[in-house]
Amino acid sequence: MRLTDLRPLMGRRRDGALSFQRFRTDPTVAALRWPDDVLEQLLFDHGDNTAFVNDYNTIDLHTVTWQLEAIPAAHFTGMPTGGSDEGCIENYAKNPVHWVTVRPPQVVRCWEKHGTWLRPPLLIERRLLDPDAGGLQVLEGRTRVGVLRGRLREHLHVAPEHRAWVGRP
Repeated sequence: MRLTDLRPLMGRRRDGALSFQRFRTDPTVAALRWPDDVLEQLLFDHGDNTAFVNDYNTIDLHTVTWQLEAIPAAHFTGMPTGGSDEGCIENYAKNPVHWVTVRPPQVVRCWEKHGTWLRPPLLIERRLLDPDAGGLQVLEGRTRVGVLRGRLREHLHVAPEHRAWVGRP
């Protein structure tokens, strides 16, 4: 199953006829057996974004297994994202304080107290896109990763490791 296979379902979501609760229990989505946080961030929030679909439609969704992992902060410094969003992580990194303060207060508190994000972003092994590629790629959470990069550069409080959902074949 590819992202484009979800078009009918995404149309119902876009029309407001489908809550996340109903979306996650749809047989097509439930068959993936993905964590709710991944389903919401990836498919429910972005599954019909044209640029996102163009970047990731080659992935067979049934072949991806998700696990919450601790990733060292340094690993995020050069991690790419999809081609349609090239450069956006660096744009967020230019002003990390701004991108935190425009978020809800609990996000601000999490960065200040723990030096990390409140909600784990989604990363994928790049070989899901190209069998010869290595490393991880930011799938969702470009703002969060940009804030982390910027905070590292500005020597603001940053935890040594950060939880992220990692999709692997």
